[in-house]
Amino acid sequence: MGKAVLGISAFYHDSAAALVQDGKIVAAVQEERFTRKKHDDGFPLNAIQYCLDEAGMDASELECVVFYDKPFIKFERLLETYHAFAPKGLPSFVNSVPVWLKDKLFMKKLIRKHLKSIGLSNSVSILFTEHHLSHAASAFYPSPFEEAAILTIDGVGEWTTTAISHGKGNQITILKELHFPHSIGLLYSAFTYYCGFRVNSGEYKLMGLAPYGIPGSDRVETMKRQILAELIDLRPDGSLLLNMDYFNFATGLTMCNNKRWEKLFGIPRRNEESEISQEYMDMALAIQQVTDEIVVKLAATARQLTGCNNLVMAGGVALNCVSNGKILESGLFTDLWIQPAAGDAGGSLGAALAGWYQFLNQERLVNPEDLMQGSYLGPSYTEQDIRNLIRRFDIPHTYFAEFNDLARKTASLINSGKVIGWFQGRMEFGPRALGNRSIIGDARNPEMQKKMNLKIKFRESFRPFAPAILEEDISEFCSCKIASPYMLLVMPVLQERCHKLPDNYLEGDLYSRLYFERSDFPAITHIDYSARVQTVSRKTNERFWKVISEFKKITGYGIVINTSFNVRGEPIVGTPFDAFRCFMNTEIDFLVLNDFLFDKTQLENLKAEFAKNYQFAAD
Repeated sequence: MGKAVLGISAFYHDSAAALVQDGKIVAAVQEERFTRKKHDDGFPLNAIQYCLDEAGMDASELECVVFYDKPFIKFERLLETYHAFAPKGLPSFVNSVPVWLKDKLFMKKLIRKHLKSIGLSNSVSILFTEHHLSHAASAFYPSPFEEAAILTIDGVGEWTTTAISHGKGNQITILKELHFPHSIGLLYSAFTYYCGFRVNSGEYKLMGLAPYGIPGSDRVETMKRQILAELIDLRPDGSLLLNMDYFNFATGLTMCNNKRWEKLFGIPRRNEESEISQEYMDMALAIQQVTDEIVVKLAATARQLTGCNNLVMAGGVALNCVSNGKILESGLFTDLWIQPAAGDAGGSLGAALAGWYQFLNQERLVNPEDLMQGSYLGPSYTEQDIRNLIRRFDIPHTYFAEFNDLARKTASLINSGKVIGWFQGRMEFGPRALGNRSIIGDARNPEMQKKMNLKIKFRESFRPFAPAILEEDISEFCSCKIASPYMLLVMPVLQERCHKLPDNYLEGDLYSRLYFERSDFPAITHIDYSARVQTVSRKTNERFWKVISEFKKITGYGIVINTSFNVRGEPIVGTPFDAFRCFMNTEIDFLVLNDFLFDKTQLENLKAEFAKNYQFAAD
């Protein structure tokens, strides 16, 4: 049995565990996939047990356990912040400090208590790495680069909110940091909150809403000037200072001072679920464009400080694929690699890797394809697991002994306008479904975006879907011709694939603009003619690649819609039962579980049972 390190992230959001053995990432998974509680912040016992089971090892065989941040430094930041802003924030102080004094301040004891339940020896070392070092390690060590600039951006770790580092061999050196409360991630989250979305989960929505703003309009340009003049002091190197008169997150229970923001921008905070007017679309575009400017400036500084041609990224802001696309367009770097689990879940992997390379001082492995194995690092399920589900509910099905036959059947169904729940192999690590826990459909179908959003995902209709494209066909659809395996780059759609807008297009409301056929594949082309691209490689996911290839044989298009297999408020499905439950409670037409195909039209007798006993939890 080789040496192994367990990494853990917990107690904020997106708890997860990851295990590195002999330098290989053996397993990594979020706790939410087991508990079915979205963004679960509890101690990841289920995730830890899975990682150990996948490695075939006992907890007592671990070299060390590494937690993804340093609680004492975080507590120091908490106390110093409350002191600096006193007497403001007293209610928040009263709420938070007892929790720290009871549990979080004694994190090592708390971790040992939890791990004891799965047989962890008290002699195993428990280590703590700084939050942004965890992010940096998750970005650099699995990347395909021997040397790279490292850019990590999020809300806040202990004190650090942004860091520029240099990775070479098995070493990471932090070169420059931006400290709390001055945070790009918290700035973006404040606008998420003001536009009526939930912090730590609604940032994707704000990014998706931004293209509905009117570029170059007086309102957008005015809002950008107001942000840069009143809310932030942006420096040429990408660092910034926030004007804390406008923000409450340091000591309060909300993100921003609503009265000051309303006076500044002339619109009140939008109530969640209310109609989205043009003002909020323009606000979303304004902060997205400001964020793009900041991130590109930071990337330029990283290039200058390190002299490296390659950039790697992690931290929650690295999930902003629009800004990532701007870095790519800037030409600052020859190549760009982004950790697919860029948020706090990925901190568990970074902690494990930091333990392996820095604490154990192991020689670094570099793979030209990267070491993430397509990010397929979670649990898989056997044919027997699926047969057990079939017996439990007496489910009609078709079994395919040859996968090529199933691939052709699936491609034919997609071509006929059907929506497929697609469940294969090991579950993805991170927030994106990459072809193993996906819902797939025809990107050419102009009705598909509406159907998927409203009748399957149960989410806001304005949110775009991503294309999964055969890696070798990327140049047929997008102007950027590099691989994007983790769906973390927004690319312009080829101009010759796009349709001309009508003269009065911008005068229409959100929905008239949304459902205009903007390209040959309107279901995945956002209203600014962009797409959040996943390139599918035969090397990392041959089954998904074959389905798209069969679809291309039928249609001439090596492209399908790929969205995560879940509904709003639910984590991505983990087990065959999770997938079947989602299938039965939505308007997905067919479900594929490994080699089994299920047809909704044959399941009328099960609809009432699932509607009554297996509904989704409230959002």
